Amino acid sequence: MKAVGKLVIIGGAVNKGSFSETDYDQNVEKNLNFFERGILRKIIEESRLKENSIIEIITTASQIPQIVGPEYKKAFEFLGSKNVNILDIQNREQANSDAIVARTNAADVVLFTGGDQLRLTSILGGTRFHDVILLKYQEQDFIYAGTSAGAAAASENMIYQGSSSEALLKGEIKTTQGLGFIENVIVDTHFVQRGRIGRLFQAVVNNPRTLGIGLGEDTGLFIHGDIMTAIGSGLVILVDGRFIKDTNLTNINLGQPISIDNLIVHVMSQNDIYDLKSKDLTIVNSQYNPIPHV
Repeated sequence: MKAVGKLVIIGGAVNKGSFSETDYDQNVEKNLNFFERGILRKIIEESRLKENSIIEIITTASQIPQIVGPEYKKAFEFLGSKNVNILDIQNREQANSDAIVARTNAADVVLFTGGDQLRLTSILGGTRFHDVILLKYQEQDFIYAGTSAGAAAASENMIYQGSSSEALLKGEIKTTQGLGFIENVIVDTHFVQRGRIGRLFQAVVNNPRTLGIGLGEDTGLFIHGDIMTAIGSGLVILVDGRFIKDTNLTNINLGQPISIDNLIVHVMSQNDIYDLKSKDLTIVNSQYNPIPHV
């Protein structure tokens, strides 16, 4: 069954980290400006009750929720939202509580902040809270939004560890199960600035059915049904492994470089559209076949 809800996955802002990197919590107050370029506004516009929608900010991934939560709340309220709350779930007992479930059931939008996505899956995975947001996404006009760690955890499988510099050495990338909102994709964030293309290459060559999605800073994807639309000011990189002709993956030892023949890469910018079913990319501002403005 196709989900009724919508996903907004965001690559993060400049100098905002993810995984276990040390710079995530630095200057967080200065790093939310990118939302004014249309990503937060897009969330509000697509939500069920627009400015009156109930928004819950989930700060579980962050080590400084007392700073991160209020900054997101302030950013939403600056754009006119009237019902913004902070849901700081720090353990599995809380995630299974009646109070958390009640607030989640009432929400129109949940936004997961950045930090460490392994905290998200280990604390929230399989809890009543997790069950509620999955069901709401499947059956209701509901938005799951996530930036950085929140974006990486949205897919069925997620990258949780792996350095950029050694990403194409066999075994350097660690993956685990994500929160399961979208199948057959894997998401990496802070993609362009941190040179993470190799991480996505390895994740895709490990299972070529998986579409790799690399989100740059100040950039995201709005996903509804099978259609992904690029939002924000930067780039989205798509890595399609379906047509790989050859690789040395199974014939090399751990730590040795991986060779890949015929890996396909697409680059999306603002308003470009990718159809997950047909696997077709539409460049809206194409120099060959421009789509007329309506």
